[in-house]
Amino acid sequence: MTQIEQIERKIVCRKDLKELILKWREANERVVFTNGCFDLLHLGHVDYLAKAKDLGERLIIGVNTDSSVKRLKGEHRPLQDENSRLHILAALQSVDAVVLFDEDTPYELIREIEPDILVKGADYKIENIVGYDIVTSRGGSVQTIEFIEGYSTTLIEKRILNSK
Repeated sequence: MTQIEQIERKIVCRKDLKELILKWREANERVVFTNGCFDLLHLGHVDYLAKAKDLGERLIIGVNTDSSVKRLKGEHRPLQDENSRLHILAALQSVDAVVLFDEDTPYELIREIEPDILVKGADYKIENIVGYDIVTSRGGSVQTIEFIEGYSTTLIEKRILNSK
């Protein structure tokens, strides 16, 4: 199998993701879930995703569609289309699956996946993280990961605009 085929196998639809999760659970592998826009991949993202993967055996990323990024971040975003963002994330060693969601929050996706561990950045209070109720009601855990200071898509975007 070619490298690009291996990457593309990690890009899954919601229906196929359920089958994949069943297989992982049969192997007693813990499923970690996180989500975001991941508009410009940077060191902060790589660090965050590697640390998220360290919490379990399988890491799934819910990726906002272009239309949901636009609703959340404004007309000038996303900077990269959803197909690009999916492929870039799927190319990371720490990532086992990426799946699109079009809602403003991943609540329904979390309900479908029922991850063992839900992860967001430490800028969130654990009990305010979308899906907290779903994960904890099943005995799973919700955790936060500290960001590396100075790395964000917004900061990169500002640097680019200020360099003109």
